[in-house]
Amino acid sequence: MTPAHDRVPRLRTGVRASYDRVRESHVLLFPEGVLVLNPTAAAVVGLCDGRATIADVARTLADEFDGVRTADVAELVARLVERRVVDLDG
Repeated sequence: MTPAHDRVPRLRTGVRASYDRVRESHVLLFPEGVLVLNPTAAAVVGLCDGRATIADVARTLADEFDGVRTADVAELVARLVERRVVDLDG
């Protein structure tokens, strides 16, 4: 089995990241509804491009923010997978 940090996240087909001006927050739009994202989750989702691994995402965010850990990014991605808005490859 591929270690979590080597998995490659991407938005599922039919899911779209957007900024909701009414809510003044980032959201994921999907057929079943809307998921409002906090700034951290929005930053992670913005890097889930189907090419970068979870470790790559964590490194990119660590360049911008203090205290980013790969384990935390992996946990967030796992929650997004459970919500069926992100798929993992690799």
